[in-house]
Amino acid sequence: MKRKSIRIFSIIAGIIFLLFLLVNFGLNFWLKNNLPNYIRNNSEYLVTYKTLNVDLGTGNIFSTGITINNKNPDRTDKIGLQGTVDTLYIARLGLYDIIVNKRINTSDLKLSNPNLNIILPNPANKKGAKKKNEISVKNITINRGEFQVFKSTKQKVFSVNDLNLKVENLQMNKESVENKLPFTFDKYQINGKNLYFRTDNIYAFTTKYITTKEGQISVKDLAVIPLLSYQNFRRFYPKKRNLFDFRSSELEFKDIKFKDDKITLTRVRFENPDLKMFTTNVKPAEKQKSFKYDVNLEDVIFNNAKINIVNPNGSPLFSAGNLTMNINKFLMNEETAKGNIPFQYNNFKLNGKQINYVTNTQNVHVAAVSISPKLADLKNISVKPTVSVSDKTLLDLTAQNINLKINEWNFLNNKLNLKVDNILVNELNGKIVGAENPKKRKPAFEGIAFPLIIKNVSLKNSNLVYEKGKQPLLLKDLNANIQNIELNETTIKEKIPFKIGFYSLSTRNFNYDTKFYHLSASLLKVNKNTVQISKFAMIPKFSRAQFIRMIPTEKDLYDIKVNQISMNGNWDFISANKFLNASSVVLDQVNADIFRSKIPKDDPAVKPMYSELLRSIKFPMVVEDLILKNSLLVYEEDTKKSEGPGKLIFSNFNLTAKNLNSGKTKGRSTKIPITIRTNLMDASPLKINWNIDTGSLSDAFTISGNVSDLPASRINPFTEPYLKVTATGKISDLIFDFKGNKLGLNGVLKMKHENLKVSILKEGGEKNKVLSAIANVFVKTDSGNYPESVMVEYVKRDNTKSFFNLLWRGMEQGLKKTLLGINAPKVEETIKKTVDNTKTALKENKKDLKETKVEVKEKVEVLKEKVEETKEKVKEKGIFKKIFKKKSDS
Repeated sequence: MKRKSIRIFSIIAGIIFLLFLLVNFGLNFWLKNNLPNYIRNNSEYLVTYKTLNVDLGTGNIFSTGITINNKNPDRTDKIGLQGTVDTLYIARLGLYDIIVNKRINTSDLKLSNPNLNIILPNPANKKGAKKKNEISVKNITINRGEFQVFKSTKQKVFSVNDLNLKVENLQMNKESVENKLPFTFDKYQINGKNLYFRTDNIYAFTTKYITTKEGQISVKDLAVIPLLSYQNFRRFYPKKRNLFDFRSSELEFKDIKFKDDKITLTRVRFENPDLKMFTTNVKPAEKQKSFKYDVNLEDVIFNNAKINIVNPNGSPLFSAGNLTMNINKFLMNEETAKGNIPFQYNNFKLNGKQINYVTNTQNVHVAAVSISPKLADLKNISVKPTVSVSDKTLLDLTAQNINLKINEWNFLNNKLNLKVDNILVNELNGKIVGAENPKKRKPAFEGIAFPLIIKNVSLKNSNLVYEKGKQPLLLKDLNANIQNIELNETTIKEKIPFKIGFYSLSTRNFNYDTKFYHLSASLLKVNKNTVQISKFAMIPKFSRAQFIRMIPTEKDLYDIKVNQISMNGNWDFISANKFLNASSVVLDQVNADIFRSKIPKDDPAVKPMYSELLRSIKFPMVVEDLILKNSLLVYEEDTKKSEGPGKLIFSNFNLTAKNLNSGKTKGRSTKIPITIRTNLMDASPLKINWNIDTGSLSDAFTISGNVSDLPASRINPFTEPYLKVTATGKISDLIFDFKGNKLGLNGVLKMKHENLKVSILKEGGEKNKVLSAIANVFVKTDSGNYPESVMVEYVKRDNTKSFFNLLWRGMEQGLKKTLLGINAPKVEETIKKTVDNTKTALKENKKDLKETKVEVKEKVEVLKEKVEETKEKVKEKGIFKKIFKKKSDS
C-alpha cells in the first residue's frame, strides 16, 4: 500500500513538472512570438529583440538584440524610452505588475551596451498633484552604456558616455517633482565619460571622466556652468542674488549620496578649483532660490584654488589665488548663497596668496594669509584708495602683518558671530584721510550677531598720519593697546557704537597741524588712568603780520612750550556715560607768549565767564588739583599807533586750582578756589586769590591780590609802545579786593607809592614836556606811609570782552582815584581838555603857518611875473646889454 502511494505521488509530481516545463516552454514560445505585440498593444512602447528566455519559476529574463521606441513620442505624461540594448538580464521580474499594473518591477537589471534616450514625464500641472514613476529597479549593472535623460520639454537633464555602472538599492523617486534629483542609491561603482547633469535652468554640471577605485570616485575636469550670460541672468531672474561659475581639474570623493535636492559627499578633494561669482545689488525674496540644491561635503580639500567675485558693473570685488583650504562639513545651499560668503563650514584651515578686495573707495591687498577658526595671520597688507576725494574716510596704509587669535568665528543665520582673544597689528604705516563733507549714515549692523567681543588689540611699531582739511596729525613710533572691546545691541545706538575696558597709547615725535598752529610733543603716553606729555609745543605757523591779515576780527596768537604735562585719575570719553575724574593735572615749566593785535576789528561775540565755560561741559568733570608751576607767561598787545607791542611779563608763574569741575557731579561742591603766585614784570611778587563757582548761574566770583616792590619803570615796556606813557618812582604795595558776577564788579583798592612821575611821549618817541608837566600837576606822586583804600564803584562788564578786561577796568578805576584823588573823573576830564586844547592850538598854528606859506608863494609868483615883464620892456628899448654890463660890473 505504501509503495503504491509513493508511486502515485511520483506520477503526479512528474505530471506537474512536465506541465511546468510545457507551460514554461509555451510561455517562452508565446513571449517570443507575441510579447512585442502585447507590449505594443498594452503599453506606450514598441519593443523588438533577437532572443528572449524567460524562467517562469524565478521571473528571470534574458534577452539580446533589444530595441525600444515610444509608440507616441509626443506624449508627456508617461516616461519615454528610445534606444537599443545588446544584452538584457532581469532577475525576479514581477510579471503580475507588468500585466495588471503596467509597471516594471525587478530586483536586478543588467544591461550590456545600452544606448538609451529617456524622457521624464511632465511634472504635475497642478500644485500638489503627483505622477507615479513606472519603473522600479533595485540593483543595476550597466556595461559600456550611453544614456541621455530629457525633461518632457526635450531639455537635456543628464547624459553620459561609455558608462560602466553598478548600483545597489537604487530607488527612483515615487513622484516626478520639479528640481528634485530623480533617484537615490546606497552603493555604487562607476566609470564614464562626458557626464552632463543639468540641475535647473541656471546651472549644469559637466565632467570629462569619472572613475571609481576602491570606493573612491575621481572626476576629471569638473565644471558647474551657468547656462545663461550674466546679463540674461539679471534679466530673467531679477530677484536672485548671485551667479556662479565653478571649475576644477580634478575632484575625488567617497560615499556619494543623493536624496531629493540634497547631494552629500565625503573625503572630497579639488585640484585647481576656480570659482567665479557674479553678484547683483538686489536683495532676493525669501522664497526665491538662486542655488536650488543642498551640497554637503563632509571633508573638503581645495588645492591651488582661485576665487573671483565680480561686482554688478563687472569690476572686481574679491579675488584670491594659490589657496589651499581644508574644510570640514562644507555646506552650500540657497540660504548660504544669499550671503557674501556663499557657504558654511564647521572647521577649516586656509593658506593663500594674493588676496584682493575692492570697495567703491578702497583696494585691500594681502600678500599671504593663513586662517583657521582659532587663528588668522595676514602678511604684507596694503590698503590703497581708489579715488582721490570721497565722503568716506580713505586709507592709504601698509602693515607687515596682522595676527588674530580667535575664540569663536562662524556664521549663524547668515550673521557673523565673532569673539576674538587677541589682534596684533605690527608696523602699520601710512595715511588716513578724513572724509570731505561726509554724509550722515546710520551704521549697518544687520550682518553681526551680538555681542561681538574682542578681548585685546595691540598696535606696535607704527607710524600714522591722520589728515582732514589739510591738517595732518602725525604719530611716530606709535604703540597702542585696547582691551575688552564689545559691540552689542545697546552700544550700537550710541555715537561710538562700542565700549572698551582698558586702553593705552604711546607715541614719539607727535605732530599736528591746525589752521594757525603746529603742535608737537617728544613723547605722548595715554591710558585710562594717566596722561604724560613731554616737550609739548604749540608754535604759530605764520608771522604776526601774516596772522593779523588772516583773521577777520581780533584774536589771540599763542606761542606755548611745556616741558612736562601729566594727569592722573580715571575717565571715559568713549561710552555714552562720559566722565573725567582726575586727582591731579600738572603743567611744569610752561613758557607761553600771548599776542593780541587791536588792528583787526573787535569780535562782537559774547564771551562767557570761565564758570559758564566749565558749566557748559556736558559730562561730569572733576580735577582735584590743577597745578601750573615754574612757568613764564608773557602777554603782548599792539594797536595801529603803537610802535611795537606793549608787553606784560609774569615770571616764576605758579597756579593752583582746586576742585575744577563742570557742576555735574551730584552732591559735590561746585566752588573752585584758585591761587596764583608770580613775579610781575620779572621783578615784583604778585599774589592772587580767585574764587569762581560753576553752581552760580550769575557766575559770581571774588578775586583779591597784591603787588609789592614794583619799580614804576618796570611797566614801561607795556605802557611806552601801547599808551605812549612812561613812569618813574616806586609802588611799594598795591592791594585790591573785588567781587562781582557776569554783569560787573566792585570792591576796594589801596596803593602805597612814592616819587611817582609820568612822561607823555610824542609820536616820534621823545618826551612831550608840556603835556608831561600838566599830567604831573594832577598826579599824586606820594601816597604817604598810611594810604587809604579807595572804593571801586560798580564797573559794568562789556560781555564782548573777556573776564580780564573787566578786572583791568576795575583796577583802572581804583588807580585813577588813587593817583588823581577823589575827584579823579574831574581831574581826568581837566587833563583831557588841556591836552585836547594843546593839540588844537598846535593844529591851528600849523594851519596858520600853512596859510602863510601859501600867501608868500603867491607873492613870489607875482614878483616873478613883474620881473619877466620888465625884462621884455628893456629888451625892446635896446638897452638890455648896457644895463646887464653895468650890473655885472657893480
